[in-house]
Amino acid sequence: MVSDGAAPEMSAADMHHFLREHFSQIDDLDLVIEQVERQAVRVRLPISNAHLRPGGTVSGPSMMQLADLVMYLLVLAQAGRPAASAVTSNMTINFLRRPPVKDVIGQGRMLRLGRRLAVGEVDLFSAGEAEPVAHAVLTYAVPAAG
Repeated sequence: MVSDGAAPEMSAADMHHFLREHFSQIDDLDLVIEQVERQAVRVRLPISNAHLRPGGTVSGPSMMQLADLVMYLLVLAQAGRPAASAVTSNMTINFLRRPPVKDVIGQGRMLRLGRRLAVGEVDLFSAGEAEPVAHAVLTYAVPAAG
């Protein structure tokens, strides 16, 4: 477990490479990992027609996918090692307001990283907006180092 503000062992480039190696579908999202620290991760999801729902808004599943990915990257940043088998064990998301059709930015922070469980929160923002469009709390099951 890491509690200082030091740089993570996995950089944004390392994480992107790891994702491409283990999750080939990641290329379809065109994600941009903007910031990686041990306690915080920020990821931008460029919005395309695939992320929209009728009525001209970003779909809930697209935002949930972004929140889940941000939490996964937080686990990687804090664990200090690739953990391809870490999985979501719980996710609660509150959609706070209708997002405009703009890139969505997920800003996450780790609340607690234990030996087997990690708990974090992710705020989702429309690009250029100060107020979040959604807030998620996630728990990940983290495999034992081995």
